Amino acid sequence: MTAPAVALPVPVDDGTVRAAGALLWRGRGKRLEVAIVHRPKYDDWSWPKGKLDPGESWAEAAVREVLEETGLHARLGIPLPLARYRVGAPRPHRPKVVQYWAAQVIATGGPIAQEVDEVRWLPAAKARRTLRYRRDQMQLDALLAAADGGALDSWPLLVIRHASTVPRSRWKGEDDVRPLNEPGKERAAELVPVLAAYHVQRLVTSDTERCAATLAPYARSAGLRLRGKHSLSEEGFAKDGSRLSKALDKLLAHGEPAALCTHRPVLPTVLRELAERTDSADVAEALRESAGPGLVKGEVLVAHVRGRGDDARVVAVERHDTY
Repeated sequence: MTAPAVALPVPVDDGTVRAAGALLWRGRGKRLEVAIVHRPKYDDWSWPKGKLDPGESWAEAAVREVLEETGLHARLGIPLPLARYRVGAPRPHRPKVVQYWAAQVIATGGPIAQEVDEVRWLPAAKARRTLRYRRDQMQLDALLAAADGGALDSWPLLVIRHASTVPRSRWKGEDDVRPLNEPGKERAAELVPVLAAYHVQRLVTSDTERCAATLAPYARSAGLRLRGKHSLSEEGFAKDGSRLSKALDKLLAHGEPAALCTHRPVLPTVLRELAERTDSADVAEALRESAGPGLVKGEVLVAHVRGRGDDARVVAVERHDTY
């Protein structure tokens, strides 16, 4: 089982139990270790995971559950295979979907939840023997395959289309200062925990109000500054498209978790350029397909990148639609 090169929003029915979690991993010399948790109520060992709270995104839930069950702050990495099974007793059982990611520890947190009484870091082979459920082995297999292929140690580049705005027909001022509308402001607030889940450290945006305002709540929350680029605006791109490539090259050269916010007419070029920086046919196809219809307003595409500069290669892609 390999890690999915492309992960799209998970389609689920209203009656489906939605949950998210992560496989924390670390290197110990040449050995890879993973963290598993013990739940005394069920007397089982499994991955840290849990149900989504109302209005919570999959990514937000994954890092929250990891913190609650391990006491560790995590940064999400590449997506891993879904787990689908049925839960509930007595009958009728309900379907359950768990979205998993690979993840690395960025800081220690605090006490763990009462439903967990032990956290263990184990070598992969021992973790496999300790896990109670066979379905949990799918994620471990994918993690190990990603490690063997060099895709595990990557960093995220979040490409974002600005959130919903006041319509052009209703705005009397200059277009570059046209603001977000109320749904757009709500979406900008919703993006804060999504960007935090990937521990975004660099924010690059079109110098228009609507793009800057989409990232501003996260910038305030994380204590980061917005780097406005005219080359990412519609007007700047139309005047000189080559400057867009230079802005993207700078992001790839830094090689740190980053977010780039721009406009619908600019996004296809960004995504097609990223498609040229992958060795995976599936990733290239997903990026080019995303460039066609484009992202909806406020949507996030996460390109997981291995390496930096000229060596940067996109190893996986996922999309986070509006919720």
